[in-house]
Amino acid sequence: MSSGKHGGRATGLVFSPWNLLLIIPLWIVITPLFNFEGPALFGLPFFYWFQFVGIVIGVVSTSLVYLATKNKPTVAPRTPEHDVDELDEGSAR
Repeated sequence: MSSGKHGGRATGLVFSPWNLLLIIPLWIVITPLFNFEGPALFGLPFFYWFQFVGIVIGVVSTSLVYLATKNKPTVAPRTPEHDVDELDEGSAR
């Protein structure tokens, strides 16, 4: 898997099991889970305060995924290719 970049970073999508944690905030946004008036919290209807909770859940899950995957190498480190002269045992230097 050659990346073509000098940092050894992959150029495509790299899967990590930690990325599945990002489904939780997406699920909160795309479902009609918060389409209710009650129960109220501090005078705010459920519709509003649950969106604030969803933002906090999204920030926490995104931060966890970032911290868990930031030091993970995206491509396996390559061994340096040897020169033909280095491989030749009979060469006199």
